[in-house]
Amino acid sequence: QEVKIFRALILGELERGQSQFQALCFVTRLHRNEIIPSESMAKLRQKNPRTVRQAEEVRGLEHLSMDVAVNFSKGAQLSSHIHNVCAEAKEAIYTREDDVKFWLEKGVDGSMFEVLPQTSDLPDLQRCRLCADRWKPCICSYSLSIEWYPCMLKYCRSRDATGKVSSYKCGIRSCQKGYTFDYYVPQKQLCLWDEET
Repeated sequence: QEVKIFRALILGELERGQSQFQALCFVTRLHRNEIIPSESMAKLRQKNPRTVRQAEEVRGLEHLSMDVAVNFSKGAQLSSHIHNVCAEAKEAIYTREDDVKFWLEKGVDGSMFEVLPQTSDLPDLQRCRLCADRWKPCICSYSLSIEWYPCMLKYCRSRDATGKVSSYKCGIRSCQKGYTFDYYVPQKQLCLWDEET
């Protein structure tokens, strides 16, 4: 179904009485050419696999408003990976209305999606970092960065005996990308990292 899943595990802060970790899952549409096909990765050998790599290209920060909740028990219709990847985040799986429209056109069951309250529904809904009351609903923000991922194939050129130039796959180009996700939480207590320091 062309699905991309981000999972975040946020460790609890003991001084705030949080002994457990909090899990979040963000599900978005995977666009063509966003990552290289797995078949291509399997064919390309990686030299020095233990080397810590630096991304060759830094792609811009993407800011996403996650305005829809995904029902965990029905999520397998969207991707079989949701069941494993988002198991700890059953109550915190988010996606976007734009992506939902795309998946609905592909025939996915719409009952797995629930539109979350928006600022237009609740005029006093604030960003969590500005909200003083820990028990009030607010818009939480979570940022993450993928430091290295295979984003494109590299092509090299060769010349045969007649001088004809041809290109062939000869490696992987790596990218780094940052994401910021905004989403509704029923109480600020679920978003304590998003505070101004």
